[in-house]
Amino acid sequence: MLTLIKNANTYAPQALGIKDILLGGGKILAIEDEIDNHPTISKIWDAKGKIVTSGFIDQHIHVIGAGGKHGFSSMTPELMLGDFMSCGSTTVVGLLGTDGTARSIKSLYAKVKALNMEGMTAYMYTSYFNINPLTITDSIQDDMVFIDMVLGCKVAIADARSSYPTATELLRHLQEVCVGAQIAGKKGILHIHLGKLISQMDILMELVEKYEFPIEHISPTHVGRTQSLFDQSLEFAKLGGMIDITTGGTKYTDPYKSVLYAIEKGVSIEQMTFSSDGNAGLGKTDENGKLIGFTKAPIHLNYEQTKALINEGNVDISDAVKLITTNPAKNLGLKAKGKIEVGYDADLCCLDENFDLKDVFAKGQLMMENKTVLVKGNFEH
Repeated sequence: MLTLIKNANTYAPQALGIKDILLGGGKILAIEDEIDNHPTISKIWDAKGKIVTSGFIDQHIHVIGAGGKHGFSSMTPELMLGDFMSCGSTTVVGLLGTDGTARSIKSLYAKVKALNMEGMTAYMYTSYFNINPLTITDSIQDDMVFIDMVLGCKVAIADARSSYPTATELLRHLQEVCVGAQIAGKKGILHIHLGKLISQMDILMELVEKYEFPIEHISPTHVGRTQSLFDQSLEFAKLGGMIDITTGGTKYTDPYKSVLYAIEKGVSIEQMTFSSDGNAGLGKTDENGKLIGFTKAPIHLNYEQTKALINEGNVDISDAVKLITTNPAKNLGLKAKGKIEVGYDADLCCLDENFDLKDVFAKGQLMMENKTVLVKGNFEH
């Protein structure tokens, strides 16, 4: 089935002007000033007056739920296809959090498989907080080699809930990730949860500066947790690393303000990404700090913060959208994601003149139109 999108004000992310975009087989087949109708085209969709970008990528989200630090009743439920479509996240990377006991790495794999079957793109990181890995096969390396959807491995540092790994232990994880990635034809990253302990990113700087490990395989997240941590992360970025700013979880200020601050300090927007940490469990407290309930970290703030960069920070849309399109695609090593380009996956987000998200295409299928989700998962009707 071929779909022709007409009159799209296209940001690829660079501004291409008004273009027609032909979709078929889940891919972008053509981008031209004008593409004529043809009997093989089964659907024509007019994007006149709309800005069209690549679909958004969320590289850190709890698709099977998280939480649980206040007991079993504080564990968050799994997310559904419609949740992602409603905020334009056409590609996600699922992961485990602190809990590798009640939460299963095999359940994460099953959920990722299900989301792909339902019409979007989903990947995963193997393991969880602890340095002793939880894997589907016998090792991190085997997961990287034999499981297509595994893009890397997760571990935590600088957090009271972490296992306080040493530099040598992290290097061994990195070796498994990178060797497995080389065999499988992937990039491979060690995705690192950062807590708020005073050790911050010291051990990651040691891996790069003392042990000379290639920085592009080290992927720190939650760098905006505190001001001092963010300042240190900027030094990591200046060495060529990619830093990930959380939009839905803990942060010291509005994430878009962190981006503006980083740019002011000389860090290129090409070295930053947004991810949501969505569906993590958050406690609700009253005015006296007493726990009164639970909520889920929002999953929709990646684009809201990108829009704030445009509206409040006066960042050009062609640069702002890189935080949730080309930059995470580069960090993850996804060769057919993050751009509007012939041969790339037909994932598209359509915005109105106020930069509000209106429509979403995933794998060439119209999933949301005028803010109404058209395609939902099997159990959310």
